[in-house]
Amino acid sequence: MDLDTIAAISTPIGEGAIAIVRLSGDQAINIVNQMFKGKDLMTVDSHTLHYGKIIDPDSKTMIEEVMVSVMRAPKTFTRENVVEINCHGGLASVNRLLEMSLQLGARLAEPGEFTKRAFLNGRIDLSQAEAVMDLIRAKTDKAMGVAVKQLDGKLSKLIKRLRQELIETVAHVEVNIDYPEYDDVEEMTKNIMLEKTMLVYQEIERLLAMARQGKILREGISTAIIGRPNVGKSSLMNALVQENKAIVTDIPGTTRDVIEEYVNVRGVPLRLVDTAGIRDTEDIVEKIGVERSRQVLKEADLVLLVLNFNESLTEQDRQLFELVKDLDVIILVNKTDLPNKIDLNEVAGLAKDHAIVNMSLIEEQGIDQLEEAIARLFFAGQIESDDLSYVSNVRHIQLLKQALATLDDAMSAINADMPIDLIQIDVTRTWELLGEIVGDTVQDSLIDQLFSQFCLGK
Repeated sequence: MDLDTIAAISTPIGEGAIAIVRLSGDQAINIVNQMFKGKDLMTVDSHTLHYGKIIDPDSKTMIEEVMVSVMRAPKTFTRENVVEINCHGGLASVNRLLEMSLQLGARLAEPGEFTKRAFLNGRIDLSQAEAVMDLIRAKTDKAMGVAVKQLDGKLSKLIKRLRQELIETVAHVEVNIDYPEYDDVEEMTKNIMLEKTMLVYQEIERLLAMARQGKILREGISTAIIGRPNVGKSSLMNALVQENKAIVTDIPGTTRDVIEEYVNVRGVPLRLVDTAGIRDTEDIVEKIGVERSRQVLKEADLVLLVLNFNESLTEQDRQLFELVKDLDVIILVNKTDLPNKIDLNEVAGLAKDHAIVNMSLIEEQGIDQLEEAIARLFFAGQIESDDLSYVSNVRHIQLLKQALATLDDAMSAINADMPIDLIQIDVTRTWELLGEIVGDTVQDSLIDQLFSQFCLGK
């Protein structure tokens, strides 16, 4: 595939020790060689690193002192010639190098174009390409582990094996339709098709059963901290984040807006949202915060409802219980270091089957029990991140659900003794849906959309 040479800054914009300008394409080595003073890059070995200086071809003045990596096709990420210029991490320096690369014939890369080229050139499939972005965005070791396994091709291999099972079944049907010498051919074919589709169906069911955990490891758990004003919501957030992100005072209504922060809880990213205390108020600013809190509650995967051990339950507390009764919620009874004034039996009755954790944030008690409760709620107490076939990508999950539905239609048709060629349509459609996961049957417009979400230099 003959593509032009692209260039982009591959490190975060800002001051740093080093920055990297990456080029990929047939002319990548030649372009850098025109501004590099050192060894002749056109003659050096592949996968070698070279010290030198960048010289402005027009003014002949030195621009930067650099290290240049030369990697020749096809043994590169994009399967094209790739050059990486390592320079000092100043904004002016790295932008000047990029500008010179473009002046000498490169084109500014589109977002995700390096990874897109790796896909188009057959270096990786679509699910592996998406895993690159998951790896970049991973916020915990376990999320990173899931992305690494997908990048390594574990999911791809499973999907390709399932597709092979289906295509062999379709081929068997085609042969029997074309050569119907025996009376019992159709019945035998239906039995084989039912057996094969059932095996694939069970594998997809298993993948989808693990999908919730995979999605949580990838995207985190959106967690809303709610409760009456001054029950300790901001203190809870600060305790989990382990720094003072939220202002803590004895004055009700201190938190006027929604505060967000990511925190790692046993390898799972929690997107903590400290909400303004939900109450009736005449304060205009606080009222806006309360409305935002209600919206956050609707979008939350997990709700932490905080109560005060040192105060009796109020009507407002009971309204909050009613508000979250159909959600995944953990009840936190805070301030157990103070005298007990709350009716714990009433709390248990209102909580029903939801977990209750007693804690004293001021004495740093109860955080471990909260983490255990979260693990039990979402992972039955443990996280099996070593599973080789986690599905965490929303696009993959939707395609698997559609594939499961078409297989269900196929098996229903078999049991209803429908003609074999009609059954084959559903099996073939399942094969196509699974192909969209790895990019074998995906449309160009979807490919463009997926890679546009990547950062510029990746």
